[in-house]
Amino acid sequence: MDETGTRADDDTGRALAEIAAATTPDAVEALRVALLGKAGSVTLRLKALGALPGDQRKAAGEAINRSRDAIGAALAERRRALDDAALDLRLAQETVDVTLPGRDGHRGGVHPVSRTMERMAGIFGRMGYAVADGPEIEDDWHNFEALNFPPHHPARAMHDTFYMRPDGSGVPRLLRTHTSGVQVRYMMDAVVDGSGPPLRMIALGKVYRSDSDQTHTPMFHQCEGLLVDEHASFAELKGTLVAFVRAFFERDFEMRFRPSYFPFTEPSAEVDIAWHQADGSVRWLEVLGCGMVHPSVLRNVGIDPARYSGFAFGMGVERLAMLRHGVDDLRSFFDNDVRFLRQFA
Repeated sequence: MDETGTRADDDTGRALAEIAAATTPDAVEALRVALLGKAGSVTLRLKALGALPGDQRKAAGEAINRSRDAIGAALAERRRALDDAALDLRLAQETVDVTLPGRDGHRGGVHPVSRTMERMAGIFGRMGYAVADGPEIEDDWHNFEALNFPPHHPARAMHDTFYMRPDGSGVPRLLRTHTSGVQVRYMMDAVVDGSGPPLRMIALGKVYRSDSDQTHTPMFHQCEGLLVDEHASFAELKGTLVAFVRAFFERDFEMRFRPSYFPFTEPSAEVDIAWHQADGSVRWLEVLGCGMVHPSVLRNVGIDPARYSGFAFGMGVERLAMLRHGVDDLRSFFDNDVRFLRQFA
């Protein structure tokens, strides 16, 4: 080996020793600049190759390239080793005891409307009622026609209902005005698959009506129930609702059933409870509507009204939540004011 190659190997040995002795990433970087940078010693030797005689240039170039490759590999390996050591040290110093409580002790809570629906589902569940669900975008048949709504009924008016733009099928679509469409679908499915009657179900979910004031919002939640059997009676309906109201409010109430009208039930009634005021007076509050399922509704879903009868009831979730928690404005449930919601967490 010529003198240039020998010197390159000696310089490589010293450089590798210095790299191995480096104790910080900054020291490794300083060595990289000093050896392989634009003005580094290895770079300068490469630039000086042109001044060597032709018979020495090839061997010297190979020796310098070997030196450059060895130094580059050593620098990378030393940097990796130092980074790994720093990470191990950090992991050892920042060990977290996952059994300790979190730094932020604040927790969210179930929304009062969701909490009320869970309470309703639990009470009716103990009575044997299944919870059913259905689409919020309905067609006219499930939302109105199957439920015996006449064409001139106010609920079909454009200013009372949110209608959708007609799709390619030409079938009118709307945001459901009640969860009664779920009852229709539930009865039809039971007839098709042979699972009933008898049937017991409730439907909980959002409904939409073009209305907004202190006790109404364009979107609210509704709970509707249905029972269909061979011997369903108004007396059984009354007993069911009395049991529900007492369980929901956890107190006894004087209740009255006022005759009313709904297209899908006959006879129909509004249910009022005697609400005692702070001044000792009594105020009758309407809490829900109910009635015996109209024979036309049963026929529309394929159930024989000569054999089966049924009863249905419906109530606003927010309405009951307002009474239970003493809220005087329904819109408070949807303002997303944390100060209000925190009371129920």
